[in-house]
Amino acid sequence: MQLWNTLSKEELEQQLRESGYKFVTVSFYQYAHIKNPRLFRDHLFLMWSKLDVVGRTYVAKEGINAQMAIPIQNFQQFRDELYEIDFLNGIRLNIAVDDAEAEFPFLKLKVKVREKILADGLNDETFDVTNKGIHLSAEEFNQLTDKEDTVLIDFRNHYESEVGHFKNSILPDVDTFRESLPFIEEKYLKGNEDKNIVMYCTGGIRCEKASAWFKHRGFTNVHQLEGGIIKYANDCREKGLENKFIGKNFVFDERRGERISEDVIAVCHQCGSPADTHTNCLNAACHLLFIQCDSCKESLENCCSTECMEVNRLPEDVQKELRKGENKSNKIFKKGRSEKLLFKVNR
Repeated sequence: MQLWNTLSKEELEQQLRESGYKFVTVSFYQYAHIKNPRLFRDHLFLMWSKLDVVGRTYVAKEGINAQMAIPIQNFQQFRDELYEIDFLNGIRLNIAVDDAEAEFPFLKLKVKVREKILADGLNDETFDVTNKGIHLSAEEFNQLTDKEDTVLIDFRNHYESEVGHFKNSILPDVDTFRESLPFIEEKYLKGNEDKNIVMYCTGGIRCEKASAWFKHRGFTNVHQLEGGIIKYANDCREKGLENKFIGKNFVFDERRGERISEDVIAVCHQCGSPADTHTNCLNAACHLLFIQCDSCKESLENCCSTECMEVNRLPEDVQKELRKGENKSNKIFKKGRSEKLLFKVNR
């Protein structure tokens, strides 16, 4: 059996529509020792292909990090088979808060072998990655963040926190998790060694590593929100707790975000009107991630600028010729760091 997908985006979308599936979106991660990531990767691909699972999973010697969309009728079998894997038995599956933002959260199944499941820039052999911070439930998180001696820090990137974050949290202006660790320590943690440090992220994986790192660096009162924003929002809804998160939770699938509260705290990067919907510039040579309102999306044809709109109108073969030799990876990587976006908030 072929262990990868070769269909085009259009073919994949058509295939999913014809299937008639309704999907449930889940994410999970686990740090573990995997001796043969390639063999494990192939096993997962075969197992999930039979269930018509789509999504993105990274496997490394240090563990697994997955964001998946599973046909509802296959979810029980997916979970049962996942739990048959020893180090994944009973693992928490973070169920998406809101699946309404996109027709299909993912288009195909990708299972990739990586050096690390999370690019953090750390040498794990220099500290104990299992000596993690105290996990906080939604109730405990609300209580601790009400105290004056608590420092609450968002461990996500600038484009994530821009559309939604916890009240009174510190929002570092960073592009990557790797960059955030030394930046946060120098700017926000030094001098606060005696305070309660509370960190949060989307599903918990970044805090899992960051809490162990900062304990290694000498900070003792380190806490993390268990299951991240996703579990917190679900728990608040199910238990009737106060929801301290405002706006949208940015997610790394086709939805780009799930609404946690009705607050719209961001603005369109092109006109400045209230908006919190991320999109990618339709010009394939740009593909910049930015916030765009419906009005600008219509007038600029889902592009970040008139220049990109004009390029996108050209025949595809002409566009391909223009793209030859161009390297836009850094521009895409910076996620909204463009001089063309007049209303981008820079903290």
